[in-house]
Amino acid sequence: MNGYFQLVVTEEGTGIKVYKPTGDGTPLDVNMVRDYLDDKKIQYDVVKINEAVTNQDETVVVFTEAKILPEREYCRIESSKDRMTVTAVFYPPTEGAELLTEKEILDTLAYRKIVYGVQTENIHEFFEHRQYCTEIVVAEGKPVKQGTNAKVEYHFSVNKRPKPTVKEDGSVDYFNLDLIHNVQEGQLLATLHPEVPGEPGINTLGENIKPANVKSTYIKFGKNTVLSEDKMTLTAAKAGHVTIKEGKVTVSDVLVLANVDVSTGNIDAEGSVEVKGVVASNFSIKAGGNVVVKGIVEDATIISGADVILECGVKAGGKITADGNVVAKFIENATVTAKGGISSECILHSTVTSGTEINVTGKRGFIAGGKVCAADRIQAKILGSEMGANTVIEVGADPQLKLRLKELQKGMAEAQKTLEGIKPTVEGFSKMLKAGAKFTPDQVANVQKLIGLNKTLTQKIQDDSTEYQELMEKLAEQKEADVIVEGTAYPGTIVNIGELSMIVKKPVQYSRFIIKEGDVRLAPI
Repeated sequence: MNGYFQLVVTEEGTGIKVYKPTGDGTPLDVNMVRDYLDDKKIQYDVVKINEAVTNQDETVVVFTEAKILPEREYCRIESSKDRMTVTAVFYPPTEGAELLTEKEILDTLAYRKIVYGVQTENIHEFFEHRQYCTEIVVAEGKPVKQGTNAKVEYHFSVNKRPKPTVKEDGSVDYFNLDLIHNVQEGQLLATLHPEVPGEPGINTLGENIKPANVKSTYIKFGKNTVLSEDKMTLTAAKAGHVTIKEGKVTVSDVLVLANVDVSTGNIDAEGSVEVKGVVASNFSIKAGGNVVVKGIVEDATIISGADVILECGVKAGGKITADGNVVAKFIENATVTAKGGISSECILHSTVTSGTEINVTGKRGFIAGGKVCAADRIQAKILGSEMGANTVIEVGADPQLKLRLKELQKGMAEAQKTLEGIKPTVEGFSKMLKAGAKFTPDQVANVQKLIGLNKTLTQKIQDDSTEYQELMEKLAEQKEADVIVEGTAYPGTIVNIGELSMIVKKPVQYSRFIIKEGDVRLAPI
């Protein structure tokens, strides 16, 4: 039993007697005494009260000369903020005073409108054994059981970023990245776990508490996949490479070629393409899936709906565009754009843009010349060169987002210019029509076309303006973007993070470029 106290009225005044705990009980907390005395509006000497609680020797310590009237057994009832739990603490009466009854406590709860979850057994237990200065739960609500949103479980890796492995000799394995997800016919690709509604709760006042709404979803599927009749599972209709394109699970075929040159012409494939040799200058590959090239990509164009893996690299004006990741041994005098990550051993005089991060590691690991942009992070051993190659490194905003903003600006400006051009004609026609002028059918038809164009352009400006504002809000979101140099950043290198910029004035080694205190600053790796 916990330690407790009792008030005693003596000839000298009112005192307190403190009882030690028994068994596994806890000692009396002085705050319980003070709460009680405050509730009863009894003046007291704080020092005397603290002394009695500290000593716990069951002797009467007089804390005031005033002789109070006898106090009945007392119950302090408190409700939690969420009204889910009501507790009671009982205090003994002064010597010889009256005891409470079980009915009084139940009546008090009813008066306070505590009608649900009343713990009659706990209340009865107190009146059987009377344990004072101990918190007892006298009412408890039914907690809300939250439901779960529906979700699609994919049985293959999604949204992978290329992470090359550094070998023991310091070289980097760029081509065993587990980015190709080959599946067999009939293989399970996705499972739908439907939403589970929650169950309402009830607080101690008898009020219903609604669970949060749950969201439903469904399996989005593309070509070469089979959705079960109950729409709960998705399987592969044939062997191939599985990806998620535009939110849909798709299985692509793989086209294997020796080279892409005069013997094949340009390639346009719905699935994936694997080239054992080279992609010659002026040729192109367009694939809905992955593109894997074992040899050199020269002044050629590759457009992929998934990942591009170049086991040698790209040079001499080559253009690579991927909806997924790009992995290349080297990138030289080329333009590479990926919605995902980009990994290479070196980037030289190129324009390289990633929607996530760019890693340039390995024995060389340098970025020299050109402009390299990523939304989240750029990591390399060397930035710039001793010869002062014009090198721009930029992180902190999705490059595709910035490009779209420029497109919207240009489109709205052109639409506004066209509107201003047709406005005088439309307004003049309206004035003349009101004045009673007659027009030929051809004139009427031409003005109707202009009115229709006016309506279309006005709507376009409104839609583009809405998208522009949404993209600007995204652009304004603070990103924890950084640039990591594992070796040296040479003078002349420009590092842009968001809207802030730094020009490297002297060699910087083993550092991170970050935003701190409103400026681009250096931090240790």
